[in-house]
Amino acid sequence: VIIIEVIDHPKYQESKRIAIFLSMPDEVQTEEIIKDIFKQGKECFIPRYKLQSNHMDMLKLSSAEDISSLALTSWNILQPSDDDTAREEALAGGGLDLIFMPGLGFDKKGNRLGRGKGYYDTYLERCMKHPRGKPYTIALAFREQICESVPVTENDVPIDEILYEDFLST
Repeated sequence: VIIIEVIDHPKYQESKRIAIFLSMPDEVQTEEIIKDIFKQGKECFIPRYKLQSNHMDMLKLSSAEDISSLALTSWNILQPSDDDTAREEALAGGGLDLIFMPGLGFDKKGNRLGRGKGYYDTYLERCMKHPRGKPYTIALAFREQICESVPVTENDVPIDEILYEDFLST
């Protein structure tokens, strides 16, 4: 149901370079969104996490089928392997227009509770130094993940918008 909200979203429609997470079983499923990114002729980037740090890159996928060639990490997440150096990193190229973000919990002020490593916050700080600046950020959530408030630190970067279930909230 959330796929319709995403595809109809003006920010999605105007974006050419989009980063999106490959969903874990407990997250909003992103497979159909990824297929649509390619169907629309947009460029798709996915995270590669450095396991012993808070460093993350967004690497380009060549197609939706490209996902099946990715390695499974110890966290049970598919991602390009460390020796996969042929892929474009989004910030080494034209930056990003839009990032779809996962999370464990969200509040209506745009605060996001991640899994505690700070990957997305650190990446957004790097985006702010890119000539294109910070991309628009949309969290994909289940209604049950929306809370009154989530704990934040000064390093947490608020998200621009939360899409959940079958309607839109900002």
